[in-house]
Amino acid sequence: MTVSGLKQTYLKVSGINLYCEYILNDKPPILLIHGFASSTYTFRRIVPLLQEHYSVVAVDLPGFGKSEKSTSFIYSFQNYAKLMLECMEQFGYSNAHIVAHSMGGQIALYMAMMAPEKVNKLVLLCSSGYLKRAKKPLVFTSYLPYFEKLVYHYIQRRGVIHHLKNVFFDQTLINDEMIREFGKPLDDMGFYKALIRLLRHREGDLLPKQLNGIQVPTLLIWGEEDRVVPVGVGKRLVSDLPDAQLITYEKTGHLITEERPELVFKNIMMHIN
Repeated sequence: MTVSGLKQTYLKVSGINLYCEYILNDKPPILLIHGFASSTYTFRRIVPLLQEHYSVVAVDLPGFGKSEKSTSFIYSFQNYAKLMLECMEQFGYSNAHIVAHSMGGQIALYMAMMAPEKVNKLVLLCSSGYLKRAKKPLVFTSYLPYFEKLVYHYIQRRGVIHHLKNVFFDQTLINDEMIREFGKPLDDMGFYKALIRLLRHREGDLLPKQLNGIQVPTLLIWGEEDRVVPVGVGKRLVSDLPDAQLITYEKTGHLITEERPELVFKNIMMHIN
């Protein structure tokens, strides 16, 4: 699938260079937020479907994709959420629907908690949930000399194919283009610097009592064979969020936008319209 009219730009948001892909028209806006160690590439199969009905903005989060790997940014979910809200404003939107995958789901939930008037509806795809802060011994270890190189060699040793196999149920979908695109960030040493800062700064996922206060209508979509964020997390989230429903897909893994793009699009349309 091709995307007609897709534009690319860098925005300076709170001093951070953010890479954005967008299609702006007179239709309602949707903001796409990717997950951990990913990029706007995550949404390549649903953007061509969404663009017929919505203005679409997809952003590489700081530390990932083509965005800046800042060594001064505090990589917390709260700061990520603030940046995404500011990014919406720079595109001229006072509010938007949000579609978010994996770790991006927690960022979207923080946005809904911090500024509910700016979030119309949420669609969370295999969203992370209930993860605590990194343990103090691990955080302390991250300050040791050469820790960055240890992380680099650990990830490189496992390789991008190993990581892709972990996020797909149907592994026949993995191709050379995908290996190349998902592998690019792993060769950037700036990525590992940002990764370590995320380890230190990530404050943990929202607690049940915080989720209870989010009134934004939310659709949770999950792959039943998700090995990264098991569907049990979705079942907890749908219980803790006051206005939420959960849809699951059989024979589908974590990278749900690659395995079921048309179905994801259909469910987004049903929820938002």
